[in-house]
Amino acid sequence: MTATDPLVSTEWLAAHMDDANVKILDASFKLPGVLPLPKDDYLAAHLPGAVFFDVDAVSDHSNPLPHMFPSAEQFGRDVGNLGIGNSDTVVLYDAGGWVAAPRAWWMFLSYGHSNVRILNGGLKKWRAEGRATESGEVKPKPATFTANYDSNRVRSMQQLIANLESRKEQVIDARAADRFEGRAPEPRPGIRSGHIPGARNVPYNLLFDAATGEMKPLDELRAAFTNAGVKLDAPIVTSCGSGVSAGVLTLALYRLGITDTALYDGSWSEWGQAGGPAIATGPA
Repeated sequence: MTATDPLVSTEWLAAHMDDANVKILDASFKLPGVLPLPKDDYLAAHLPGAVFFDVDAVSDHSNPLPHMFPSAEQFGRDVGNLGIGNSDTVVLYDAGGWVAAPRAWWMFLSYGHSNVRILNGGLKKWRAEGRATESGEVKPKPATFTANYDSNRVRSMQQLIANLESRKEQVIDARAADRFEGRAPEPRPGIRSGHIPGARNVPYNLLFDAATGEMKPLDELRAAFTNAGVKLDAPIVTSCGSGVSAGVLTLALYRLGITDTALYDGSWSEWGQAGGPAIATGPA
């Protein structure tokens, strides 16, 4: 584990999971309507001692958009209730399909907690190696967590509308190509098909090995972005369907040393609404 790589290996976690200040969170997530629910998967099997981090619960419930960033006060309260304090090392994982652990990781960074890592390969790799899991709910002892929100790590729709004119920031969309190009319907009802004008497309599943659940090597990550026309030395905003899988792009870029990106929290579930801003279809 280096200071620059947010990933930890299953070997590292197995050696450190009993450390008093290492707190493990299961941040598994699925699209609406997909069953069983992530919480039910967690209850059936999770890493020993892991607490469930609910992406939908740790969010701004006053906002009709899905799982938007909450206030710093709410994030601190919710995370404290998960048993996490400011001095803890947080290790996040998901089922191994790389959907929500990176989103939760970026949330921790955005609220001022830099000591956060992601388990490379997640539950999939952990189980493939024959490592122990447990079932049922872990009830943590609440802790005190003070959050300080860094708005530079997140973008709003207004900022991205302004960016259509300035083109100061590249927008990279993590959705599958058929959704990005407007050939496939969106999973959320009433959302238009297409993408933000000028956006590039790097489907998030290109960045990990589906067989092992591990993130791909750095040279392959770099190629995925450059092949999509992304300039790695220019400002980047990541986007996706609802601000979750965009975090996979954010994580891959971070591993490449590009740590100053931003994430469009509303993503396509906001931009794609009827009567919303201009959209584009077809390839990038």
